[in-house]
Amino acid sequence: MEIVFSFLICLLATTIGGISGVGGGVIIKPVLDAVSGMPVATVSFLSGCTVLAMTVTSMLRSRGGEVKVEPRRGTLLAIGAAAGGIVGKELFELVRAAGGISVSIAQQVMMIALTLGVLIYTLNRSRIVTRDVKNPAACVVIGLVLGLLSAFLGIGGGPINLAVLYYFFSMDTKTAALNSLYIILFSQSASFLSTVLRGTVPEFQWPVLIVMVIGGILGGTLGRGISKKLSNSGVDRLFFWLLLAITAISCYNLANCFI
Repeated sequence: MEIVFSFLICLLATTIGGISGVGGGVIIKPVLDAVSGMPVATVSFLSGCTVLAMTVTSMLRSRGGEVKVEPRRGTLLAIGAAAGGIVGKELFELVRAAGGISVSIAQQVMMIALTLGVLIYTLNRSRIVTRDVKNPAACVVIGLVLGLLSAFLGIGGGPINLAVLYYFFSMDTKTAALNSLYIILFSQSASFLSTVLRGTVPEFQWPVLIVMVIGGILGGTLGRGISKKLSNSGVDRLFFWLLLAITAISCYNLANCFI
């Protein structure tokens, strides 16, 4: 039953993630935190692997499509995200080494704060004047921050990427979604390699990892296919309801940390 549930959650999450550009980990991580009973390090690792599989699939599926990754700024952001992924994983290990439930509390508090911030921005997006950052160093730094948050929270990138791409780079919804997946691909790859090379891979069940990765691959395929048929406004509506759901689940998980 646990394996079937993990597969279905990953399939649904990465399908939504492929459509909206949030990656899927932002759904997988809090849901598994709430119901799986697995240690936070294991959930973060499994979520990261699933998101990595999903982003590889999504990027391959996007080739030849009308929406493109910005070759210059997108790559600079991705390079920064790769470095941030390594830093974020190191930060996660430091907080985990502090013992107790501190890492779980830190993740949930950050998730709630960031998601609420993105929700407020989304509701007021039409009234906010956006930027068009072109400076290479600024692009790398922004990518580094996104990668750090992604790796520490174990969510891939989530809605934070989209809000940043909307505001700092004036991207439309679908362009931001694809560039977000590109950034997530680099940050999660770096985070995964850091975990393996440092020998900090947590204990996990192989059958669970395998079905989650399969769910991620199928979700990435479905998500990119559905995204091509949706309008920007349709993706925006999905993103809004997703933010509400993530905030609610994260609040539930934070409350459980103190029970």
